[in-house]
Amino acid sequence: MLDLTELEQLVAFADCGTLSKTAKTLHISQPTITRTMKHLEEAFGVPLFIRGKNKICFNETGEKAAALARSLLADAKDTVRQVQAFDQSLRTIMVESCAPAPLWLLLPALSSCFPDKTISSRLEEVPEIIQNVRSGACELGILPCEALDEQLMSIPLVREELSVCLPKSHDLAGHDYLTFAMLNGFNCLLRSQIGFWDKLCCEKMPSSRFLVQNDEFELKELIRNSSLPCFSTNLVHDTEDVFKERKIIPITDPEANVTYRLVFRKNNREYHKVLEKLRVASLVEPDRKSP
Repeated sequence: MLDLTELEQLVAFADCGTLSKTAKTLHISQPTITRTMKHLEEAFGVPLFIRGKNKICFNETGEKAAALARSLLADAKDTVRQVQAFDQSLRTIMVESCAPAPLWLLLPALSSCFPDKTISSRLEEVPEIIQNVRSGACELGILPCEALDEQLMSIPLVREELSVCLPKSHDLAGHDYLTFAMLNGFNCLLRSQIGFWDKLCCEKMPSSRFLVQNDEFELKELIRNSSLPCFSTNLVHDTEDVFKERKIIPITDPEANVTYRLVFRKNNREYHKVLEKLRVASLVEPDRKSP
Protein backbone atom coordinates (compact mmCIF):
# COMPACT_ATOMS: atom_id res chain seq x y z
CA MET A 1 0.00 0.00 0.00
CA LEU A 2 1.34 3.40 -0.96
CA ASP A 3 1.81 5.94 1.80
CA LEU A 4 0.93 9.57 1.05
CA THR A 5 3.73 10.86 3.26
CA GLU A 6 6.24 8.79 1.34
CA LEU A 7 4.80 10.00 -1.96
CA GLU A 8 5.23 13.57 -0.73
CA GLN A 9 8.91 12.79 -0.14
CA LEU A 10 9.17 11.31 -3.64
CA VAL A 11 7.73 14.49 -5.16
CA ALA A 12 10.00 16.61 -2.99
CA PHE A 13 13.00 14.63 -4.28
CA ALA A 14 11.82 15.29 -7.84
CA ASP A 15 11.72 19.03 -7.05
CA CYS A 16 14.99 19.22 -5.10
CA GLY A 17 17.13 16.84 -7.16
CA THR A 18 19.26 15.47 -4.30
CA LEU A 19 18.65 13.57 -1.09
CA SER A 20 20.41 16.20 1.02
CA LYS A 21 18.30 19.09 -0.37
CA THR A 22 15.15 17.00 0.03
CA ALA A 23 15.98 16.24 3.65
CA LYS A 24 16.69 19.90 4.36
CA THR A 25 13.47 21.04 2.66
CA LEU A 26 11.34 18.56 4.57
CA HIS A 27 13.24 19.02 7.86
CA ILE A 28 13.98 15.30 8.21
CA SER A 29 17.21 13.28 8.17
CA GLN A 30 18.86 12.11 4.97
CA PRO A 31 18.83 8.44 6.12
CA THR A 32 15.05 8.74 6.50
CA ILE A 33 14.75 9.92 2.89
CA THR A 34 17.02 7.10 1.73
CA ARG A 35 14.86 4.50 3.52
CA THR A 36 11.73 6.02 1.99
CA MET A 37 13.10 5.76 -1.54
CA LYS A 38 13.98 2.09 -0.99
CA HIS A 39 10.55 1.39 0.49
CA LEU A 40 8.85 3.03 -2.49
CA GLU A 41 10.79 0.85 -4.90
CA GLU A 42 9.56 -2.16 -2.91
CA ALA A 43 5.99 -0.89 -2.98
CA PHE A 44 6.06 -0.29 -6.74
CA GLY A 45 7.99 -3.49 -7.35
CA VAL A 46 10.27 -1.88 -9.94
CA PRO A 47 13.53 0.12 -9.85
CA LEU A 48 12.95 3.89 -9.68
CA PHE A 49 16.53 5.17 -9.41
CA ILE A 50 19.94 5.09 -10.99
CA ARG A 51 22.43 4.80 -8.16
CA GLY A 52 25.97 6.16 -8.29
CA LYS A 53 28.64 6.89 -5.74
CA ASN A 54 26.98 8.98 -3.00
CA LYS A 55 24.23 9.96 -5.44
CA ILE A 56 20.94 8.72 -6.86
CA CYS A 57 18.71 10.07 -9.59
CA PHE A 58 15.47 8.98 -11.22
CA ASN A 59 15.42 6.54 -14.05
CA GLU A 60 12.61 6.91 -16.60
CA THR A 61 10.23 4.84 -14.48
CA GLY A 62 11.05 6.95 -11.42
CA GLU A 63 10.17 10.15 -13.30
CA LYS A 64 6.82 8.63 -14.25
CA ALA A 65 6.23 7.54 -10.66
CA ALA A 66 6.96 11.06 -9.38
CA ALA A 67 4.56 12.60 -11.92
CA LEU A 68 1.79 10.20 -10.97
CA ALA A 69 2.50 10.75 -7.27
CA ARG A 70 2.16 14.50 -7.77
CA SER A 71 -1.24 13.97 -9.42
CA LEU A 72 -2.33 11.55 -6.70
CA LEU A 73 -1.39 14.01 -3.95
CA ALA A 74 -3.37 16.75 -5.68
CA ASP A 75 -6.38 14.42 -5.87
CA ALA A 76 -5.97 13.56 -2.19
CA LYS A 77 -5.95 17.24 -1.23
CA ASP A 78 -9.02 17.86 -3.39
CA THR A 79 -10.79 14.93 -1.76
CA VAL A 80 -10.13 16.36 1.69
CA ARG A 81 -11.37 19.77 0.50
CA GLN A 82 -14.56 18.29 -0.93
CA VAL A 83 -15.31 16.29 2.21
CA GLN A 84 -14.73 19.35 4.39
CA ALA A 85 -16.89 21.48 2.09
CA PHE A 86 -19.68 18.90 2.20
CA ASP A 87 -19.52 18.72 5.97
CA GLN A 88 -19.62 22.51 6.13
CA SER A 89 -22.63 22.58 3.79
CA LEU A 90 -24.55 20.38 6.22
CA ARG A 91 -24.08 23.04 8.89
CA THR A 92 -24.26 26.18 6.71
CA ILE A 93 -27.00 27.90 4.74
CA MET A 94 -25.48 29.95 1.92
CA VAL A 95 -27.60 32.81 0.61
CA GLU A 96 -26.73 34.72 -2.56
CA SER A 97 -28.51 38.01 -3.18
CA CYS A 98 -28.69 40.54 -5.99
CA ALA A 99 -28.80 43.39 -3.43
CA PRO A 100 -28.01 43.93 0.25
CA ALA A 101 -31.33 45.21 1.63
CA PRO A 102 -33.36 41.96 1.51
CA LEU A 103 -30.57 40.23 3.40
CA TRP A 104 -31.20 42.56 6.33
CA LEU A 105 -34.61 40.94 6.71
CA LEU A 106 -33.92 37.38 5.63
CA LEU A 107 -30.75 36.56 7.56
CA PRO A 108 -32.18 37.16 11.07
CA ALA A 109 -35.24 35.11 10.13
CA LEU A 110 -33.08 32.23 8.92
CA SER A 111 -31.01 32.36 12.10
CA SER A 112 -34.23 32.06 14.07
CA CYS A 113 -35.55 29.18 11.95
CA PHE A 114 -32.24 27.30 11.90
CA PRO A 115 -30.39 28.06 15.16
CA ASP A 116 -28.09 25.06 14.70
CA LYS A 117 -26.75 26.29 11.35
CA THR A 118 -24.37 29.03 10.27
CA ILE A 119 -25.94 31.56 7.89
CA SER A 120 -23.58 32.90 5.25
CA SER A 121 -24.31 35.40 2.47
CA ARG A 122 -22.75 37.17 -0.48
CA LEU A 123 -23.80 39.44 -3.36
CA GLU A 124 -23.85 37.97 -6.86
CA GLU A 125 -25.14 38.74 -10.35
CA VAL A 126 -28.60 37.36 -11.21
CA PRO A 127 -27.44 34.65 -13.71
CA GLU A 128 -24.87 33.35 -11.22
CA ILE A 129 -27.47 33.20 -8.44
CA ILE A 130 -29.84 31.12 -10.57
CA GLN A 131 -27.04 28.80 -11.65
CA ASN A 132 -25.66 28.38 -8.13
CA VAL A 133 -29.06 27.64 -6.58
CA ARG A 134 -29.81 25.15 -9.35
CA SER A 135 -26.46 23.40 -8.91
CA GLY A 136 -26.61 23.40 -5.10
CA ALA A 137 -23.64 25.74 -4.68
CA CYS A 138 -25.96 27.84 -2.51
CA GLU A 139 -29.26 26.98 -0.82
CA LEU A 140 -31.16 30.24 -1.25
CA GLY A 141 -31.08 33.07 -3.75
CA ILE A 142 -32.68 36.50 -3.82
CA LEU A 143 -33.64 37.89 -7.24
CA PRO A 144 -35.28 41.14 -8.40
CA CYS A 145 -37.52 39.11 -10.74
CA GLU A 146 -39.08 35.71 -11.31
CA ALA A 147 -36.73 32.76 -11.78
CA LEU A 148 -37.94 31.13 -14.99
CA ASP A 149 -36.55 27.73 -14.15
CA GLU A 150 -38.62 24.58 -13.68
CA GLN A 151 -36.22 23.29 -11.02
CA LEU A 152 -36.63 26.34 -8.79
CA MET A 153 -39.41 27.63 -6.58
CA SER A 154 -39.83 31.40 -6.42
CA ILE A 155 -41.75 33.25 -3.72
CA PRO A 156 -42.11 36.98 -2.91
CA LEU A 157 -39.90 38.22 -0.10
CA VAL A 158 -40.03 41.99 0.25
CA ARG A 159 -40.50 45.09 -1.90
CA GLU A 160 -37.85 47.80 -2.24
CA GLU A 161 -38.72 51.24 -3.64
CA LEU A 162 -35.93 53.57 -4.72
CA SER A 163 -35.96 57.31 -3.97
CA VAL A 164 -33.55 60.14 -4.63
CA CYS A 165 -32.54 62.44 -1.78
CA LEU A 166 -31.99 66.01 -2.92
CA PRO A 167 -30.87 69.17 -1.13
CA LYS A 168 -33.92 71.37 -0.72
CA SER A 169 -32.31 73.97 -2.98
CA HIS A 170 -31.74 71.50 -5.83
CA ASP A 171 -33.29 72.25 -9.25
CA LEU A 172 -35.43 69.09 -9.05
CA ALA A 173 -36.48 69.43 -5.41
CA GLY A 174 -39.84 70.92 -6.38
CA HIS A 175 -41.04 67.66 -7.92
CA ASP A 176 -43.15 65.11 -6.08
CA TYR A 177 -41.93 62.28 -8.33
CA LEU A 178 -38.89 61.81 -10.52
CA THR A 179 -37.61 59.42 -13.19
CA PHE A 180 -34.14 58.25 -14.11
CA ALA A 181 -34.41 60.30 -17.31
CA MET A 182 -34.98 63.48 -15.27
CA LEU A 183 -31.99 62.63 -13.05
CA ASN A 184 -29.72 61.76 -15.98
CA GLY A 185 -26.85 64.24 -16.19
CA PHE A 186 -26.75 65.04 -12.48
CA ASN A 187 -23.73 63.64 -10.63
CA CYS A 188 -24.64 61.58 -7.56
CA LEU A 189 -23.28 59.98 -4.43
CA LEU A 190 -23.52 56.20 -4.41
CA ARG A 191 -22.86 53.52 -1.82
CA SER A 192 -20.54 50.68 -2.76
CA GLN A 193 -21.68 47.06 -2.64
CA ILE A 194 -25.31 47.72 -3.63
CA GLY A 195 -25.66 44.81 -6.03
CA PHE A 196 -27.72 45.24 -9.18
CA TRP A 197 -28.66 48.85 -8.24
CA ASP A 198 -25.16 49.97 -9.22
CA LYS A 199 -25.47 48.68 -12.77
CA LEU A 200 -29.06 49.90 -13.06
CA CYS A 201 -28.17 53.48 -12.11
CA CYS A 202 -25.30 53.54 -14.59
CA GLU A 203 -27.50 52.18 -17.37
CA LYS A 204 -30.40 54.54 -16.69
CA MET A 205 -28.24 57.62 -16.08
CA PRO A 206 -25.44 57.32 -18.67
CA SER A 207 -24.68 61.06 -18.61
CA SER A 208 -24.21 61.11 -14.84
CA ARG A 209 -21.07 60.39 -12.87
CA PHE A 210 -21.17 58.59 -9.54
CA LEU A 211 -18.97 59.24 -6.53
CA VAL A 212 -18.90 55.76 -4.99
CA GLN A 213 -18.27 55.63 -1.25
CA ASN A 214 -16.97 52.57 0.61
CA ASP A 215 -16.99 54.11 4.07
CA GLU A 216 -20.43 54.65 5.65
CA PHE A 217 -19.24 57.52 7.87
CA GLU A 218 -17.70 59.39 4.94
CA LEU A 219 -20.85 58.87 2.89
CA LYS A 220 -23.04 60.33 5.61
CA GLU A 221 -20.73 63.32 5.99
CA LEU A 222 -20.90 63.97 2.25
CA ILE A 223 -24.69 63.71 2.31
CA ARG A 224 -24.82 66.27 5.12
CA ASN A 225 -22.32 68.69 3.60
CA SER A 226 -22.49 68.36 -0.19
CA SER A 227 -25.08 69.33 -2.78
CA LEU A 228 -24.85 66.02 -4.65
CA PRO A 229 -28.00 63.88 -4.89
CA CYS A 230 -27.93 60.45 -3.26
CA PHE A 231 -30.29 57.50 -3.10
CA SER A 232 -32.29 55.76 -0.42
CA THR A 233 -35.05 53.15 -0.24
CA ASN A 234 -37.98 52.22 1.95
CA LEU A 235 -35.82 49.47 3.50
CA VAL A 236 -33.15 51.86 4.78
CA HIS A 237 -33.93 53.06 8.30
CA ASP A 238 -32.41 55.41 10.89
CA THR A 239 -31.59 58.08 8.31
CA GLU A 240 -33.67 60.98 9.65
CA ASP A 241 -30.61 62.82 10.92
CA VAL A 242 -28.69 62.31 7.68
CA PHE A 243 -31.54 63.38 5.38
CA LYS A 244 -33.11 66.11 7.53
CA GLU A 245 -31.88 68.84 5.17
CA ARG A 246 -32.94 66.92 2.07
CA LYS A 247 -36.16 66.09 0.28
CA ILE A 248 -36.78 62.41 -0.42
CA ILE A 249 -38.52 61.97 -3.78
CA PRO A 250 -39.73 58.60 -5.13
CA ILE A 251 -38.46 57.40 -8.50
CA THR A 252 -41.37 56.09 -10.57
CA ASP A 253 -39.54 53.95 -13.14
CA PRO A 254 -40.73 50.31 -12.90
CA GLU A 255 -37.11 49.18 -12.55
CA ALA A 256 -36.77 51.36 -9.41
CA ASN A 257 -39.53 49.47 -7.60
CA VAL A 258 -38.60 45.85 -7.09
CA THR A 259 -40.31 42.91 -5.42
CA TYR A 260 -37.50 40.58 -4.42
CA ARG A 261 -38.14 36.88 -4.75
CA LEU A 262 -36.65 34.11 -2.68
CA VAL A 263 -35.62 31.13 -4.82
CA PHE A 264 -34.62 27.60 -3.88
CA ARG A 265 -34.73 24.13 -5.41
CA LYS A 266 -38.21 22.60 -5.48
CA ASN A 267 -36.92 19.27 -4.17
CA ASN A 268 -35.48 20.97 -1.09
CA ARG A 269 -38.53 20.53 1.12
CA GLU A 270 -36.75 22.11 4.08
CA TYR A 271 -37.30 25.57 2.64
CA HIS A 272 -41.01 25.08 1.96
CA LYS A 273 -41.30 25.36 5.75
CA VAL A 274 -39.24 28.53 5.70
CA LEU A 275 -41.85 30.19 3.48
CA GLU A 276 -44.55 29.81 6.11
CA LYS A 277 -42.27 30.88 8.94
CA LEU A 278 -41.30 34.02 7.04
CA ARG A 279 -44.92 34.81 6.34
CA VAL A 280 -45.75 34.39 10.01
CA ALA A 281 -42.93 36.84 10.73
CA SER A 282 -44.62 39.27 8.28
CA LEU A 283 -41.55 39.45 6.09
CA VAL A 284 -43.16 37.97 3.00
CA GLU A 285 -46.02 39.48 1.07
CA PRO A 286 -48.71 36.86 0.34
CA ASP A 287 -48.61 35.75 -3.29
CA ARG A 288 -51.72 34.00 -4.59
CA LYS A 289 -49.80 32.76 -7.62
CA SER A 290 -47.17 30.99 -5.54
CA PRO A 291 -47.70 27.23 -5.16
